[in-house]
Amino acid sequence: MTVTTRITTPFGRETTAQDVLRGVDLTGKRAVVTGGASGVGRETARVLAAAGAEVTLAVRNIEAGESVAAEIVAGTGNAGVAVAPLDLARPSSVAAFAAEWQGPLHILVNNAGLMAVPELRRTPEGWEYQFATNYLGHFGLTLGLHFALAAAGAARVVSVSSNGHVHGSIDFDDINFERRAYDPWGAYSQSKVADVLFAVEATMRWAGDGITANALHPGGIHTNLQRHVDGPDVTPEVRETLDTYPWRTVEQGAATSVLLAASPLVEGVGGRYFEDCNEALPYDPSRAAENPDTVGVSSYALDLDVAGRLWDVSREMLAG
Repeated sequence: MTVTTRITTPFGRETTAQDVLRGVDLTGKRAVVTGGASGVGRETARVLAAAGAEVTLAVRNIEAGESVAAEIVAGTGNAGVAVAPLDLARPSSVAAFAAEWQGPLHILVNNAGLMAVPELRRTPEGWEYQFATNYLGHFGLTLGLHFALAAAGAARVVSVSSNGHVHGSIDFDDINFERRAYDPWGAYSQSKVADVLFAVEATMRWAGDGITANALHPGGIHTNLQRHVDGPDVTPEVRETLDTYPWRTVEQGAATSVLLAASPLVEGVGGRYFEDCNEALPYDPSRAAENPDTVGVSSYALDLDVAGRLWDVSREMLAG
């Protein structure tokens, strides 16, 4: 049995993304951040640009993206911030983005996502919407950009997952909720455990290309992600959870993404899951009860057999 050493850093829960890259020069590096027009993606893009990287915001709302890009340019003095259209739930949009990309890509941050969509939604292909957006679209995007990542020589892929992955598994017999009853949180957890499994398998398959991939929990942050669960109609139980949850700032929430994207402290590290800027400990329900935001990583999410099977099934889904 191979024994690996847990990766730890001097950073933690209170660290900001700016703290992580203080003194790091990313001049000459090129990055793509999906969902870069708001929330954690916006801060991730801003800090990468502040360190000198050329950053592309891959977004559905071009107008919002251009506004954020202008703010980043003005605030960092880095004119190399671009905006490109990307709808992760539409394979044609994903393919078009990859086809338009020219040259190497050093950093890909698969950040965009949805959480707990209350009613079952499907893409035209019949894919459940959270799985399609949070995972399958990013899977297709990363495959489409493989040539660019390989050309970079030592590229990093960052897969933004969630602590909710610990409640998830892949129902290979009914991924798209065609036979089982739709559950908003079950669908979310399935998509987020898929994000971790993707990082595991991508690192295994692409090691020869110098590509590493890691997954992470950014922490609980008040962003648009909560729009389906933080409204006036939430149950008292959910309201109590929201009111007592150990939230963090967007600046802190982007720290682990930025660490995995660009810090020299994790150079060459791949196939792992991080939280609070450190590799996560194994999931422990008792520890999770003490801190519901930092719960560890499930053994299922790191299972090599499941990761390989999901990769093959995902390729089949995209192939139609």
